[in-house]
Amino acid sequence: MPETGQSSHIVHWVDNKRYSGTSGRTAPVTNPATGRVTGEVALAAGEEARAVIESAAAAFPAWRDMSLAKRTAVMFRFRELLNERKDELAALITSEHGKVLSDALGEVTRGQEVVEFACGIPHLLKGGFTENASTGVDAFSTRQPLGTVGIIAPFNFPAMVPMWFFPVAIAAGNTVVLKPSEKDPSAALWIAELWAEAGLPDGVFNVLQGDKEAVDELLTHKAVKAVSFVGSTPIARHVYATGTANGKRVQALGGAKNHALVLPDADLDLAADAMVNAGFGSAGERCMAISAVVAVGGIADELVGKIAERARTLRTGDGTRGCDMGPLVTAAHRDRVASYVDQAEADGATVVVDGRTVRPDGGEDGFWLGPTLLDGVGTGMSCYTDEIFGPVLSVLRVDTYEEGLDLINSNPYGNGTAVFTNDGGAARRFRNEVEVGMVGINVPIPVPMAYYSFGGWKDSLFGDTHAHGTEGVHFFTRGKAVTTRWLDPSHGGLNLGFPQNA
Repeated sequence: MPETGQSSHIVHWVDNKRYSGTSGRTAPVTNPATGRVTGEVALAAGEEARAVIESAAAAFPAWRDMSLAKRTAVMFRFRELLNERKDELAALITSEHGKVLSDALGEVTRGQEVVEFACGIPHLLKGGFTENASTGVDAFSTRQPLGTVGIIAPFNFPAMVPMWFFPVAIAAGNTVVLKPSEKDPSAALWIAELWAEAGLPDGVFNVLQGDKEAVDELLTHKAVKAVSFVGSTPIARHVYATGTANGKRVQALGGAKNHALVLPDADLDLAADAMVNAGFGSAGERCMAISAVVAVGGIADELVGKIAERARTLRTGDGTRGCDMGPLVTAAHRDRVASYVDQAEADGATVVVDGRTVRPDGGEDGFWLGPTLLDGVGTGMSCYTDEIFGPVLSVLRVDTYEEGLDLINSNPYGNGTAVFTNDGGAARRFRNEVEVGMVGINVPIPVPMAYYSFGGWKDSLFGDTHAHGTEGVHFFTRGKAVTTRWLDPSHGGLNLGFPQNA
């Protein structure tokens, strides 16, 4: 992004070049730490969105037919370029999202894990073979790409979340149209330029900037065969319903209300550290953030005291200045999160640490809200029932393990959860009984490694497959079974040279 006081026009990416578009519609892009507008992003009209999709569709046959050896070489080159220049991408994320640089760099690094996983695509696409399944008949299976796929990304992880999907999709032979959030759109354009430098052919990776009009085109255009989405549950439900009604595969990852169950035998210092890290990292704008601490038995007062002590030491400010926590992404979102604190206080919760009074190290017009800790929260309060998506940590008190487990399992979301205990039997029982898709044991943010798959249960996921890992490969490909019989063997000519892949 440009220096303060400058402005830039953030455009689409089609056929390995920038495309300004013709709609004339734009949206402002701001630096959350200053409140200043730093650029404007183009918003595609339907006609422009169709042109981007059709370009991707035209590029598919050649990319599909390119050898795995050549496709993998491009993946490795992209991986090396990303590793060399990831600090650039992290700084770009901080300038538009607001998260601190170390957190932005961690986002890029976790996304790169999926790139590295996708570099192994030849093995991941390898089918099975049965010789002489019947007399003189062989049978084998293969997986083939779908075609053009759409990715609709959220604002909170402008690099990592798209990288959950597009490395696997591209490596498997698909072409991609990425629709980033209009709040922080520059990371997608930076990634597109890196793909071009890595040697990706024209039209294989495209960026469609826009809002609902662009999203609707991805969900309805007949050339788009599959859509991956991450965002709030109401929108995820709409994306899934609309996409599937138009004949597409859809994986729509929705919202969350992640609980940490802290048992009486837990190391409370470890638990308090984990609650602060998981509750306030990235200003709580994580779908895997812990937002509800369930304290079992008589440990609540001590645990709340330890969390509060740590939360008060956090430094909130501009992500480029070495602070612990940055601003929220927009002023409207900051005000929305603060309103939940107001309502919780009115409902009888105790505001132990009040982020509304934070004194940040940043611009006066930045979108600030400091770490906030609420105690005495009830399950009927809006600060518990709703996904706040901000630095607000709620403490609920229960008497028994069973009561805590029932509280978690009764929640409509099932994205992530954690248990803190030194009892192996209790931990084993919890991970077996809890109705949540991703579980941590003394680990507050149990995001799986790239070779596993990411995704929750219940209202946190719409669709049958999770992101990356084996499920991701299966989502972006379809299986084919082949039965063969050859009556006359054929022979090639002589060539004593060592065979090479190409």
